[in-house]
Amino acid sequence: MPEHTLLAIDGGQTGIKTRFVSADGTAQEWLFPGVLTDRPLTPQLAAVVAEVASATQQAPHTITFGVSGLTSAEAEADALMRHPGLAEAHRIVVTHDSVTSFLGVLGDQQGAVVAAGTGVVTLGVGPEHATRVDGWGYIMGDAGSGYWIGRAALDAVMRAHDGRGPATALTAVMQERWPDLETAYVALQASEDRVRTVASFAAPTAQHAASGDEVAVRICRDAAAELATAVLAALRVTDAPADAAVGAIGGVFGSDVIRATFQSAVRAERPAARFVPPAGSGLDGAVALAGLDSAHPLHERFAERTC
Repeated sequence: MPEHTLLAIDGGQTGIKTRFVSADGTAQEWLFPGVLTDRPLTPQLAAVVAEVASATQQAPHTITFGVSGLTSAEAEADALMRHPGLAEAHRIVVTHDSVTSFLGVLGDQQGAVVAAGTGVVTLGVGPEHATRVDGWGYIMGDAGSGYWIGRAALDAVMRAHDGRGPATALTAVMQERWPDLETAYVALQASEDRVRTVASFAAPTAQHAASGDEVAVRICRDAAAELATAVLAALRVTDAPADAAVGAIGGVFGSDVIRATFQSAVRAERPAARFVPPAGSGLDGAVALAGLDSAHPLHERFAERTC
């Protein structure tokens, strides 16, 4: 049972999940729209804190943040601590959402967790250190993510349209949104929500892969190979044991083709790797962040401020 109130925030691009834990241990949860990584994070996070505080009529003593798009935990922690909307907070802990995902999925085990939704990030933890792999955004990285898959699907459709590539059932999917394929790029480029729009094509790509569409199968297998490459890099860099645990979470892994190909690729290099189901969620990890031991390898990947 916590001694103080705790507000845990798991801020992803798809949605911001929050859990308010009262001093007596009872909890309430709220879901807010996702983090916009192309805009300043502090105002978005402060607005969520304000809404929860208003709903509970309590200012949280401790606030933990696991946030997508975070570039500097130190700078963000300082900015949040200075924000007038968080003036009543006594302790703030800030980290990238890869850390809270890891804690939610594997707890204190050594291994790697890959979280693949609209974006993707992998975190590895070994005996002494932790490392992040990818999560560099849709322009420079996020290989194997929902955006990456959606982008590959749109590319394949336009190649088929031009005669540069094979026919695919994904053409009909794209035409449901843009009947005129030759003007689709103009509408997409003008969209303020183009990242999520592109990522929305990942699910139908997985569906058509399951039905045997050769183009969709290739895209999904290529995505799985990218995700496996990231996990293997994380395990290698952190000197994780041969039988390290591997967690794979996020909507992308809802595809049987992707999950099976991913596991086969990891086992090809690490046959003793243990694929484990998530012990909890990223939100559970945000709660666990508040009590993380200072000697844990993940401690080097978050910033804490108290007043």
